[in-house]
Amino acid sequence: MLPENILLTHHPTRDLQAFLQKKQYSKLAILMDENTVSHCYPVMENVLSSCIKIIVTSGEEQKNLSTCTAIWQAMTDHALDRHAALIVLGGGVLGDMGGFCAATYKRGIDFILIPTTLLAQADASIGGKLGIDFNHFKNHIGVFQQPQLTLLYSGFFKTLPLPELRSGFAEVIKHALISDRALWEVISAQSLSDQDWEALVLHSVSFKAQVTTEDPTEKGLRKILNAGHTLGHALESYLLSQNRKIMHGEAVAAGIICEAWIANSRNLLEAHDFQSITNYILNVFGRVSFNENEIQDIGALTLQDKKNKGSKILCVLQDGIGRARWNCEISLEEVNDALTSYLKLQM
Repeated sequence: MLPENILLTHHPTRDLQAFLQKKQYSKLAILMDENTVSHCYPVMENVLSSCIKIIVTSGEEQKNLSTCTAIWQAMTDHALDRHAALIVLGGGVLGDMGGFCAATYKRGIDFILIPTTLLAQADASIGGKLGIDFNHFKNHIGVFQQPQLTLLYSGFFKTLPLPELRSGFAEVIKHALISDRALWEVISAQSLSDQDWEALVLHSVSFKAQVTTEDPTEKGLRKILNAGHTLGHALESYLLSQNRKIMHGEAVAAGIICEAWIANSRNLLEAHDFQSITNYILNVFGRVSFNENEIQDIGALTLQDKKNKGSKILCVLQDGIGRARWNCEISLEEVNDALTSYLKLQM
């Protein structure tokens, strides 16, 4: 059962139009990047052609205060009032940043998310987390605010390059590993190209919506959704700071393996389950490229993780497959050992 503000659709223009007719906003603006302008906007053009268009450059490196300033300026130039709404057509970066801009503009206007990537549909657009990066720290500045509507249309996946689809798959894998062993068995028996994306998105959205409804501001249970992200975010932040390309899902996939290694070392995850996770993820994603001389710098970034309390590094650890524990304190030594072991895994 999905919350009322999340709609899985095969008719995105019809359903969006019906929603907008009920709301009667004073003005509508649409935020896009060059990719969604080319590939996704034509699908929605019939209902969005009259919107004020705000177009920014794509990429995680654009998810910062400078881009927000440009978005706020465009909204101001077009005189959007508090009865206006912002529609965000794009992936996770645009959804996080566009929602953040809407939630802070004139103390908050309505926004609508139309996520166009697997990563955004299965994870980033669900749960009301909004934010931007700051000095290479992931999602360092942000707020919690729910969109008026999240419209999920799997037809957009046809426009995705393979690396984008694979990046989103990491979050799908994460949701299975922390909630549903049977689903993990189904996923891990199939290649990337053979997955049933609509069914997997429905599972991910249903699971994440249930968790975030119970714990909207991440005081407890919601922390489970950060599986793979303590070490994954550290790796992603470090490589981006070195101007080395890495997709969010690639970093999360590496983080899942590293955190599974820690769980295995603590006897929370059996060796054969650790091997199952490792073999499948390496087969789909390959190994993220870094070297032993960089491990100390990567590990140190876990000290900045938002889940931490004081000087304690708090992590989500697998408790078998299909379950996980949150608020697990891990040491910097364990982080560095996990990263070292990751580099030594056989492909």
